[in-house]
Amino acid sequence: MHAVVVWWDLTGSGRTVAGLREFLRDEAVDRFTGTPGLVLKTWISDAAAERWGALFLWESAEAAAQPMPQRAAELIGRPPTVRLAFDVEATAEGVHTLASLSGHGLALA
Repeated sequence: MHAVVVWWDLTGSGRTVAGLREFLRDEAVDRFTGTPGLVLKTWISDAAAERWGALFLWESAEAAAQPMPQRAAELIGRPPTVRLAFDVEATAEGVHTLASLSGHGLALA
């Protein structure tokens, strides 16, 4: 497995976390649902610090290397401030009451 973290500093971009939540609801979540090799994508934010990003968990480094939609970068006006890739050493799934990991978060509430 392979993990990728992307992060934008929104300062000076004219974009806000609230505005990007609309982007998630309107197009991004649906766009990534069903992506081959993608185990899970989690969008993350820190409105107070004006930060926006995502965590990707992929089946393999090869799957992570496939071309991805660049719509967030287009909206924000620049590529991510940070992009880090990691090999996954281990995973664990806890006990929870969620039927699925899809469909949760502030943008979808």
